[in-house]
Amino acid sequence: MTSTTHIPADLATGAEVRRLDRAHVFHSWSAQGQIDPLPIASGRGSYFWDYEGNRYLDFSSQLVNLNMGHQHPAIVAAIQEQAGKLATIAPPFANDARSEAARLIAEVAPGDLNTVFFTNGGAEANENAVRMARLSTGRHKVMAAYRSYHGSTAGAISLTGDPRRWPSEPGMAGVVHYWGPYLYRSPFSAITEQEECARALAHLRDTITVEGPQTIAAIILEPVVGTNGILVPPANYLAGVRALCDEFGIMLIADEVMAGFGRCGEWFAVDRWNVTPDLITFAKGVNSGYVPLGGVIISDAIAEYFRDRPFPGGLTYSGHPLACASAVASINAFHEERIVENARSLGEDTIGPALRDLARRHPSVGEVRGLGVFWALELVRDRGTHEPLVPFNAAGEATKPMSEFAAECKNRGLWPFTHFNRTHIVPPCNTSPEEIGEGIEALDEALAVADRYYTGA
Repeated sequence: MTSTTHIPADLATGAEVRRLDRAHVFHSWSAQGQIDPLPIASGRGSYFWDYEGNRYLDFSSQLVNLNMGHQHPAIVAAIQEQAGKLATIAPPFANDARSEAARLIAEVAPGDLNTVFFTNGGAEANENAVRMARLSTGRHKVMAAYRSYHGSTAGAISLTGDPRRWPSEPGMAGVVHYWGPYLYRSPFSAITEQEECARALAHLRDTITVEGPQTIAAIILEPVVGTNGILVPPANYLAGVRALCDEFGIMLIADEVMAGFGRCGEWFAVDRWNVTPDLITFAKGVNSGYVPLGGVIISDAIAEYFRDRPFPGGLTYSGHPLACASAVASINAFHEERIVENARSLGEDTIGPALRDLARRHPSVGEVRGLGVFWALELVRDRGTHEPLVPFNAAGEATKPMSEFAAECKNRGLWPFTHFNRTHIVPPCNTSPEEIGEGIEALDEALAVADRYYTGA
C-alpha cells in the first residue's frame, strides 16, 4: 500500500470535499454517476497526497502538464508577487509580465518564430493557429493526423483524430485526416522505420494531391504524438512534411502543447529534428498549468501579414499577468536548474534502459518507445500478433485488464497515465533518477497483472 508520510490524515475534510464534488462538480469526459474522484490535499515535487495521508508518485504529471512538478517555489512566489502588484489587466494594454513571457518564449523557439499570441490553453491555441494559417494563405482546408488530439473546443475537436471527436460530429468544415507513421501498428504494412517514413510521406503527398494543394492552408501535427501513444516519428519524417509544405505553400503547425517545454528533452520536440514550423502551439509545460496559459508562436512572415491587417480574434484573458508571471518564473527556472538537460538525461540514461529491462521480463510489454520524460509501454496479449491488452476504444468490462493494472499501480503508490492499451511514463521533467527508480519498481510489480492476461507463446 501507499506510504503515509508528509501530511497527517484528515478524513473529515476529505469526506466533505468528496461530498461537495459529487453534489456540484460536473467532470469532463465522464459519465457523472460512474466516477468517484479522489480528493487531493497536497503536492510537492513529484508527489501528491490524498486526505488519508497516502502518497502517490506522479507518473502522469497530472495531464502531462506538470513539467516542473507540484508547488515549485519560484513559480508559486512569482504568482503571489504578481497578484500583489497587478492581478489582471486587459489584453490591449502592455504589461511587463506579458512582454517578458513573450520574449523568453520567442528566445527558445526555433528559427524566426518571434511573436506570441497568448491564449488560456492548448485548444484555443490550435484554434487560433488554424485561423492564422487560413487567413494568411487564403485557403480553407486543414490536414490533421489520425491518432492525434488537439483539444475539445469546436474546431480543435474536429482536428482531433481519435474517438473523442465522434460525439461532436459533424464538426468544423475543411478538416482532412491522414495517417501518420506508427511502425508497431503500421497502416502502410512497413517492416522498417525507413519504409514507414517513406510510405507515410508518400501517403501524405497523395492525400495533398487528391485534396488539391491550392485548397490546403495547413498541416497540423504533434511532432511526437502524445495521448494517442507517444509515437516518436522516424528520423526523416518531420523534415519530409516540412518539404511538402514548402513545395505546396502550406503552413506547418506544430502542436507542442504536450511535447514542448522539456518533455522530449528539448525546448520543443521539433528541435530534435532541426525542423522549423510556421506556427507552434503551446500550453501545459510552459508554466506547468499553475495558472491557465497557452499560445501560438508565430513566424515573422505570418506576423508581417497581420501588420496592417487586423487579426479577427481575441480572448478576455489573453496574456493574463498571473499566468505570464508564472511562465517567466518557470522558464527562468528551466535555465537555472537545467531542466531540459535533466529530462534528456533521464530518458537516455534512466527511463529508457529501465523500461527496456521491464520489457525483457514482462511478456505483456509489446513495445517501449519515447524520449526525455515522454514514454509509453504498449501492453499486449500476444507479442506475435500485437493483439492489444484491451481493444481499441474499449468500454465497460472489456477495459478490465487495464483497470486492474492501473489500480495495482495506485495501490503501490504510483499514479499512472493510461490510455487504451498503453501506460505512459510521463513524470515531471525535474524528477530525480531515484524517484524514477521508485516508479519503475512499482510498474514492475503492477505489470504482473497485465502478464496474467497474456495468451501468446
